[in-house]
Amino acid sequence: MANYQWYPGHMTKAKRMMQEDIKLIDLVIELVDARVPLSSRNPDIDELGKNKSRLILLNKSDLADAGKNKRWMKYFSDRGLYAVEINSRNGHGIKAIHGVVQEACREKIERDRKRGILNRPVRAMVVGIPNVGKSTFINAFAGKACTRTGNKPGVTKGKQWIRLNKGLELLDTPGILWPKFDDQTVGLHLAMVGSINDEIIHIDELACDLIRFMASDYPGLLEKRYEITSVEADAYETLRAICISRRCFLKGEEPDLMKAAAIVVDDFRSGRLGRISLETPQ
Repeated sequence: MANYQWYPGHMTKAKRMMQEDIKLIDLVIELVDARVPLSSRNPDIDELGKNKSRLILLNKSDLADAGKNKRWMKYFSDRGLYAVEINSRNGHGIKAIHGVVQEACREKIERDRKRGILNRPVRAMVVGIPNVGKSTFINAFAGKACTRTGNKPGVTKGKQWIRLNKGLELLDTPGILWPKFDDQTVGLHLAMVGSINDEIIHIDELACDLIRFMASDYPGLLEKRYEITSVEADAYETLRAICISRRCFLKGEEPDLMKAAAIVVDDFRSGRLGRISLETPQ
């Protein structure tokens, strides 16, 4: 398994900024990728957000295995965290969030009322790793394009407050990873879903890791998608078969493994391979 790490300098600065801002916050809204809910949770956020109300949003839930989504919802709820399944792109689950925010911050709202403070908005910090869809979520939640979005990691660089209504203000933050992945599977999963800069990744190795996972956990999907007869024990042989099926050739009919690898990774990330979760709650 290849070793994946990515921690550019601006992330250190972003983390310091979040440590300062957390004092102003009532609620931490953490977006995770529903296909890798554990790998896409930054362990620093737990430390940063302790003593704060917590809400986990399982974003891109339409790309993840529906049965596993339900199990992840139960997993978070069993640990005392509020959770909502969402798809920021089409707005699925967005409407449910307001009610859950009120529920998660009920004690704070009640405390304010007892002190005679009315209509002070709940202040929520939106956090998550790069490319998990924070900006797209905020735009969907606010109903207008108020943050820049892009499908490459690291588009949000500074912080911005967004007032949604009288009852809720959001603080958008840049996506941050953490300096070292203790478990290499975490790096692999983040590379697969596109949260690590593709420029530092060997796409053929990543595709082969994905092929091995698909063969063991979602048998039949690769054969169906690429019209190949079987998935070989050697992932590179399967990649070669996909080259032939998809007519990916270099000069002289030499299979273009890199091109086929890019197709496999892109098909996984976009959901064209089907609804796939890389992680299952234990």
